[in-house]
Amino acid sequence: MNEKIQNARDAALAVLKPSTKDLEHGLELHADSLVVESYGLPPRAAPDGDALKAAAEEGAPATEVREMLEQMQMTRMVTDARERAEYAESWDASGVTCMLATAGEECQSPLRLMHRLAHMTFAADMSDVVDRAVTPDDIVAAKQKGRPCFTMITNGVPLTQNWESVEEELQYIRIFFELGVRMMHLTYQRRNMIGDGAGETANAGLSDFGRAVVAEMNRVGVLVDVAHCGWQTSLEAAQVSQKPMVASHTSCAALFPHMRSKPDGVIRAICDTGGYIGVYAVPGFLGMSDDLSAMLDHIEYAAKTFGADHVAIGMDYCATSSTYHSELKKMGRLHGRKRWRWLWQPGPEGSPPEHDLPGMASCYWTNWPYITVGLVQRGYSDEDIRKIVGGNVLRVLRAVFPSDVPRPPEPPSA
Repeated sequence: MNEKIQNARDAALAVLKPSTKDLEHGLELHADSLVVESYGLPPRAAPDGDALKAAAEEGAPATEVREMLEQMQMTRMVTDARERAEYAESWDASGVTCMLATAGEECQSPLRLMHRLAHMTFAADMSDVVDRAVTPDDIVAAKQKGRPCFTMITNGVPLTQNWESVEEELQYIRIFFELGVRMMHLTYQRRNMIGDGAGETANAGLSDFGRAVVAEMNRVGVLVDVAHCGWQTSLEAAQVSQKPMVASHTSCAALFPHMRSKPDGVIRAICDTGGYIGVYAVPGFLGMSDDLSAMLDHIEYAAKTFGADHVAIGMDYCATSSTYHSELKKMGRLHGRKRWRWLWQPGPEGSPPEHDLPGMASCYWTNWPYITVGLVQRGYSDEDIRKIVGGNVLRVLRAVFPSDVPRPPEPPSA
């Protein structure tokens, strides 16, 4: 086990201080459960810092260097044996069966969304570590095989941006479904033609076009996600959706009213669709507590208030290679204007400025098993824990996946 994973594990145990009985039962339950993360980022490989530095010194624009960085951290586990070994170790330590993994940049441009989609497809197809799950049954099969997988999602709805007709504008939703995308954010922080993001002060809600987007996603079989939507947009999306929909990684405003949280009325509307909220592991959004207990507090509040059938976990943090940060430092700072998506509202008093969001040492992504241990400590039944750590996500994916798309037959045995 590498030092980063071991240190994170020690930090979790220091916070939880579980009894031997709770620790053993929690770890056994986690290993036995089908664990599906409602939103996440797969482990990141270390980039080639020297190559990034050389590109920057040659005058490559910041956008090009950022794309190089993203491509490296998402695909070097294919070409570098050490990175592949650490990638596999992170998946194994997490005990995650399937991650709903972000595979599209925060935008509506189909070409930009396809960059991450291509990187992740390549990583799955060529690394021999994880599989892509394109149907809910694939997730169950992955658990049976003892091999992790991810289901691709995007941080935006792909639009033609021609605005000839509603039908023409929405045609890429079907195309991205065929590429394997199973969930899409309606907005990402800012206002777009669909609705207001969480970073807009106006909080104006879902547009008429946004209602057409929700209807088309329902029709095609793509899960509607309002994690980064404003409160009114989230509420109205839940009111018009004919299928279960979700806030894949959020928190409870009743405990800490950050813009990325959801108030009880919005969460109730999401639950009324048959959906769930996934709780993230971002200290700045959880009240600035830097330990696992803060995340568990939000899970517990949601489960007690709305029922264990409507809670999931979407950590919104990834594991990184042991040399990730040292390689990244070689690149130096990329200069340029502040990117649009980072122009966030100030949070409540005590929140970090803008996107300066520290990670939780005790809730590092590979500490997934200790979330299960924490739920055991808090007295949840095994049945409810299985729902929270994966069963609810699988249930909703099955409810949304179109019934007229059968699973391909298994290949004949040799």
